[in-house]
Amino acid sequence: MELKITNLTKEFKDITAVNDVNYSMHEGVYGLLGVNGAGKTTLMRMLCTLLKPDRGEITWNGQDIFAMDGEYRRILGYLPQDFGYYPDFSVYDYLMYIASIKGLRPVTAKQRTKALLKQVGMDKAEKKKMKTLSGGMKRRVGIAQAMLGDPQILVLDEPTAGLDPNERIRFRNLISELAEKRLVLLSTHIVSDVEYIANEILLMKDGQIKAAGTSQELLAAMPTKVWSAQASKKELDTYMKTYKVSNVKTSPQGAEVRILSPDKPSENAVLETATLEDLFLNHFGETVDDNIE
Repeated sequence: MELKITNLTKEFKDITAVNDVNYSMHEGVYGLLGVNGAGKTTLMRMLCTLLKPDRGEITWNGQDIFAMDGEYRRILGYLPQDFGYYPDFSVYDYLMYIASIKGLRPVTAKQRTKALLKQVGMDKAEKKKMKTLSGGMKRRVGIAQAMLGDPQILVLDEPTAGLDPNERIRFRNLISELAEKRLVLLSTHIVSDVEYIANEILLMKDGQIKAAGTSQELLAAMPTKVWSAQASKKELDTYMKTYKVSNVKTSPQGAEVRILSPDKPSENAVLETATLEDLFLNHFGETVDDNIE
């Protein structure tokens, strides 16, 4: 099981959305982490054959996915950021409709629909109309439709966008459950979405994979150190203008500041253990004087 990306490039007029990306993925969960506009969705749309690359190739077990055509799409499940649905369809009817488009036989479609509705916790809501569902419930139905063909590859684009913390936790647990014996690629700009479930994390910026590995490997390779320091209001202003600050906790005496810096920023600064949020800020964040991406 190998999904291999080689020299992949996609341009839109004067913008290079994906720039010479190379990476190989196997069984497990991969978290594609980056800010909005990093090229994540463009990359995923190419992996799902919705966009053709300008240069480079994508292969599945050595075969070009565009040459495989329908054979590849039969092993693929995809949940885009905004998936389309008929608002007046019930949840059950919607999934049965998608199953028919995927070419599932009626008996198989019914069995898969019933099983998946139970798995995603929507079996008691199968008669509800799609337009009446909450955001979290719609995303669960979205996962179910992506899983109808029992895919070997599951691609999820910002699956927890707009969900409350409880729904995000539920969704992460569901993704972990579904990841057995398949390749799952999950894109997000929310660090906690990949922190606990991704076997490998890919950091994407300006259309390129800037770093990749397990969370432990990425944190160990992080060149910048993380410090905490007590600061007065005047000192806080200086820190905010001079360094990347990942957290500020205010108090009547001033503030406790979490600072990213290769060198000790002040005499009272204490070295801390870096987290994935610190790593995210180190790669994608900006100080006050930087341009917003």
